[in-house]
Amino acid sequence: MTETATAAGQQCTVLYFAGASSYAGRDSESFPAPVPLGQLLAAVEARHPGIRGAVLDACLVTVNLDYVDVPAAGDEGVLIQTADEVAIIPPVSSG
Repeated sequence: MTETATAAGQQCTVLYFAGASSYAGRDSESFPAPVPLGQLLAAVEARHPGIRGAVLDACLVTVNLDYVDVPAAGDEGVLIQTADEVAIIPPVSSG
């Protein structure tokens, strides 16, 4: 993805909830799109080293409010399009 394409608005938004928000230090951020979910999660890990083991390996993921399977290592998963919202939802305990 070139800087020009990213500047032209070809991005998706990653929303962080609960522990993911705490780990990332923010509620959301933008990434270049289109991109396979596996590559997007790798980009999240690159921006926030350690988040995969701490949050992503046990989280649920939605794309535009629909739950999707988190791809296994080396798998690409669904294709995230421009303007999609990807939510990272860690497990929540109650009690």
